[in-house]
Amino acid sequence: MRWWREIGWRHVVGLAAVAFAAFPVLYVVSASVNPLGTIGTTGLVPTRFGLDNYAELLSGDRGPFLTWYVNTLVLCAVVTVGQVLASALAAYAFSRFRFRGRRGGLLTILLIQMFPQFLAIVALFNLFSRLGEAIPQIGLNTLAGYGLILMGGAMGQVWLIKGFFDSIPRDLDEAAIIDGATHTQVYFRIILPLVRPILAVTGLLAFVGAINEFIIASIFLTDDSVKTLAVGLYGIIDGDRSNNLGVFAAGAVLTALPVVLLFQYLQKYIVGGLTAGSVKG
Repeated sequence: MRWWREIGWRHVVGLAAVAFAAFPVLYVVSASVNPLGTIGTTGLVPTRFGLDNYAELLSGDRGPFLTWYVNTLVLCAVVTVGQVLASALAAYAFSRFRFRGRRGGLLTILLIQMFPQFLAIVALFNLFSRLGEAIPQIGLNTLAGYGLILMGGAMGQVWLIKGFFDSIPRDLDEAAIIDGATHTQVYFRIILPLVRPILAVTGLLAFVGAINEFIIASIFLTDDSVKTLAVGLYGIIDGDRSNNLGVFAAGAVLTALPVVLLFQYLQKYIVGGLTAGSVKG
């Protein structure tokens, strides 16, 4: 009983959490390899096995899936790099410099994060519809315009990165400046290599947020040639939610692959980045 009170119940809670998290994943994988691909014939454990759904999806019969895939990867890569770079630059300024409006700027960024970007969807739609008349390359139904909208949240990781910057001694900056280094050289050659863990964490968060975004994309991207995976796959399942389950599940598995691979690559940085970034605010 003593073992159960101190340790045993933790194992039960851990197993229950793993089962809760693994259930939808196993169901989607099972549906993706089910040749029939319907809700009625799909279970947690597949009774039949086949790659028919993947072949049908990649063949383009249900839409230009490969085009959606490339659009999503390119868009997520650009948005991730832009958001991480902008957040890191702002976090460095807030952490290392003292200037008028610094506290107000930090509080403003925190306040803006409390409201979802979707609240401004009407204003964004009117803005980009008129902007597209002057510059069609960044108007509605363009990946460049949609990418600019996602870049509106470029400052969303400032607080997390700033906490990591605050944990780095200022003596490094001062020693480099005494040796003749500029603030740019200090930032790119000394500080950035030391904050790779938090950059990996924020990059992963930005990538997942961009690849999962659906509501704004469904409004701004309507042509098949510019759709992302979220919008394209929704169009497949929306036509027939029962019979298209297998194809949709195959697309969901392929969509999750970049996130899983990126997570595995950045895994060694994630724990250290999250814990160190929360030391100071």
